[in-house]
Amino acid sequence: MFTGIVEGVGLVKKIENYRTHTRIRIGAPFSLLGTRLGDSIAVDGCCLTVTSRKGREFTADLSPETLAVTGLGELKKGARVNIERPLRMGDRLGGHLVQGHVDGTGKIASSELVEAKPSSYYLMKVKVPKKLMTYMVPKGSVTVDGISLTINEVKGSKISLCIIPHTQEKTTLTEKIPGDTLNLEADILLKFVDQMIQPTLKQWTKKLKPKSKRK
Repeated sequence: MFTGIVEGVGLVKKIENYRTHTRIRIGAPFSLLGTRLGDSIAVDGCCLTVTSRKGREFTADLSPETLAVTGLGELKKGARVNIERPLRMGDRLGGHLVQGHVDGTGKIASSELVEAKPSSYYLMKVKVPKKLMTYMVPKGSVTVDGISLTINEVKGSKISLCIIPHTQEKTTLTEKIPGDTLNLEADILLKFVDQMIQPTLKQWTKKLKPKSKRK
């Protein structure tokens, strides 16, 4: 589990493509002492397993499923990525509960710098896949490239996000431009609630459905 509070921005050092998977090597901006083989690290919001570690660099394998569901397959050597290590028992939960299991990808529709006091911010609009719109709730949480953010507004197939100066400085989000891909993970609590009530909704719908009259 993660919190969506990015620890730092890493650098993609190497990408190797194999028949069954892709291997990526990343340089972290912090010490990896204590990180063991098999541990998890979130890279742009995607939970990856550490397969090797040397100094401040680690490797992870990307499965076909990961490449299909996330935007990690678009990464190039030299790309900057958001990194977060797993939540430890007793740590503060500064963002919200994040699994690192990306639900799908969205596209930046627009990103505008808004001049305001005491500090300016970016207003970013993101186009969200239809299957995830159920979980996009005003003032609710969403994970975008590993960053825990609050949804300002939901309109049509887009959500609006406010990117404050701290987020601008500590993550890669404002380096992205309209059309770029973002990894999205819906709030796990909303997904659980949805799964719990769906059977009941289907039963109600079936009962309320008017019966056809026989001639």
